[in-house]
Amino acid sequence: MSTLVVCVDRTNDIGRKAGVDTPVAGWEAVRALVTDVGIADPEDSHVNSLLEALRVTRELRDGDEAAEVAVVSGAGESVVGTDRGVAAQMDRLLEEYDPDSAVVVIDSAEDERLVPIIESRLAVDAVDRVVVRQARDLESTYYLLKQFLADEELRQAVLVPIGVALLVFPAILAYQGPAVAVAALTAALGMFLLYKGYGVDDYATDVPAEIRDALYSGQVSLVTYVVGGGLALIGLFAGALSVSNMPPREGVFIPTMGFVHASVPWLAMAALAAATGRLIDEALREDRIRNAWLNLPFGVVALGLVVRGFSGYFLERDGVVESLLTPPVQVGALKLQSFPLSPGQRLAVFVVSGILVSLVGVRVTTFFGGASVEEPEEAEPTE
Repeated sequence: MSTLVVCVDRTNDIGRKAGVDTPVAGWEAVRALVTDVGIADPEDSHVNSLLEALRVTRELRDGDEAAEVAVVSGAGESVVGTDRGVAAQMDRLLEEYDPDSAVVVIDSAEDERLVPIIESRLAVDAVDRVVVRQARDLESTYYLLKQFLADEELRQAVLVPIGVALLVFPAILAYQGPAVAVAALTAALGMFLLYKGYGVDDYATDVPAEIRDALYSGQVSLVTYVVGGGLALIGLFAGALSVSNMPPREGVFIPTMGFVHASVPWLAMAALAAATGRLIDEALREDRIRNAWLNLPFGVVALGLVVRGFSGYFLERDGVVESLLTPPVQVGALKLQSFPLSPGQRLAVFVVSGILVSLVGVRVTTFFGGASVEEPEEAEPTE
């Protein structure tokens, strides 16, 4: 088994300071390279990585294992050219020595980016990162900060909000006082954490593309979503108007029930419009209706009936809304007069109606679910 100990230098500091072309391979050649680089720049950390490569090679040879040491570096005008240059140098070393595995010696996070290139050509048994002992903490911190600042997405997600906060905080502090400034900064930080935590930025990035695709493909759901949004706004307005018309009272439970009672019909119609549009799109696109989308409109109506029934129960018990009157019914000579329902009877009517609608939805889903829109499924002949 033969092992190639590779000292990696992505920035080509070794080749530039020593005045040599890489790859450099062989014990004596790398040993001479250490002297050249050390004389050119005694403070260069690559001197330590070259010595570490020689030390690892000696240990492998002392263990009766065939080992060879080599140095590769990037020498290109661009990042892509640099990495492709390292790849070409590795191909030359593989052709010359034909090793079974490799040990990669690096001294920075920049050099570590070349490890996948080596792994794509040869099995890497170990990655040996060299850090100068006298400055281990400083060296590690430096490379972590360098790697952090090199990541554009991470830099925008962390540094930009901090910079904006540091600019806005003194202005609020000067005009509104410390309490308002701290409260505003805390609220902004909380909103930003929720924004990133729930991935709202990813969703917001995809929304324009989805809208464009919907416009080009002629999706019905785009129109029904707009209709649903308008109905939802009407529902919120109706709920707020209902609360504002209530006489002043203690607590928030009854006003909340009034808001729910007035807004639920509109919100249910909004959800029903959106669900219907998505159902039509699913049917047109796939020629097959999935059970989830087929059952959704019935579930929305059933939920709206149940919620309105419970909110109406509490409001009627508090005297906010009048009792529900049954319509007059006449069957032949038999005529039933209209009569008011008690709060319990009112609740039962809405709950039972919601359950019936839900059962109808289950029945319809069972009958049509998975069936083709163009033609019904034919039963298989029995033997």
